[in-house]
Amino acid sequence: MPIYEYHCQTCNTNFEKIQKFSDEPLTVHELCGGPVERLLSAPAFQFKGSGWYITDYNKTGTSSPASSGGKEPAAEKKTETKTETKTETKSTPAPAASTPSTTSKE
Repeated sequence: MPIYEYHCQTCNTNFEKIQKFSDEPLTVHELCGGPVERLLSAPAFQFKGSGWYITDYNKTGTSSPASSGGKEPAAEKKTETKTETKTETKSTPAPAASTPSTTSKE
């Protein structure tokens, strides 16, 4: 059950009351009979550490940092072996640069 915080406008005091979610909010202070209003306060718990955000989980779904004690799992190292195939290439000599002949027709 949550703890609700109230403020009495007559005696200017703050007090707390444990109530069910379904209970109606208090309207009268039990001690002085003055009108009260419910206050908004910070929650009593905080989410700290890893495992609370979607980015903290492994994408494969095999394990999460929260289940491994907050430590990130070691990344698997994949070694690729490449097989090289040699292909023979025949080189043909480049054509010789030809100079245009300058012959004049007269």
